[in-house]
Amino acid sequence: MLSRILCLFLMFWSPVHGGPMTSPHANITDQELFWGADQYDFSVVIPAAGLECFWHFAHRGERFYLNFMVQWVTGVGHDRHLSVTVNAPSSLLVSTVDDANGQINFEAEETGFYQMCFSNFHNHFGTMQIFLSFGVYYDGYQEPGKSKEEEEKKKEEVSKDLNNTLSIIEDATHKVENYVFHMFRYYSFGRMRKSADYYLLLSNSQYITWWSTALSLLIVTSGYLQLLFLKRLFVSKTSTGEEEKPRC
Repeated sequence: MLSRILCLFLMFWSPVHGGPMTSPHANITDQELFWGADQYDFSVVIPAAGLECFWHFAHRGERFYLNFMVQWVTGVGHDRHLSVTVNAPSSLLVSTVDDANGQINFEAEETGFYQMCFSNFHNHFGTMQIFLSFGVYYDGYQEPGKSKEEEEKKKEEVSKDLNNTLSIIEDATHKVENYVFHMFRYYSFGRMRKSADYYLLLSNSQYITWWSTALSLLIVTSGYLQLLFLKRLFVSKTSTGEEEKPRC
């Protein structure tokens, strides 16, 4: 019993060296943690009179882009217009678009998380699905910790021969990566158009099918009624009296 009490005493009064990490990346700044080109594309469903917001990190002086397109809309009296706003980290309005599809591309003036909001306030009884593609890209990518070293290397490279094979290969690789990134951007926008056209054709096919069925039923019903009416004109009653004889 005494040993158990002694163990509990040591357990509660001994200094604790473990615990959760309050700073998982103590030696890494936010600039280094979020730096890099990236791209996201996905679809989201916005309910009637609904609002959806997303946030994305961007550095000052770099390019931020957003592409969107309405794929389909359901409901009574639906409208394909979508209200899109982009706000800076300081809550200032950067850009706004009110259309079924659009592109937003600007140079970031602040470093932080940019807010993108999509509002379906045009449709009080209709739900819409939209396709999004957004991200940032860096033409002059440089890590903050290596800026001084790269400046010194550039000064040394000025005095060297300009036809350095490794530098040419590195520059060509960066250019190819940049071109491939922009190619994927345009490819995602092409996918948005393809999916929107697909949903439009699907809705038109359903519309034509229902109207064709309704018109076929109307034609058959009207033909049956016409035959019934003509048949009633030639109905003659048998009678014995002269007054009850059928008239022409």
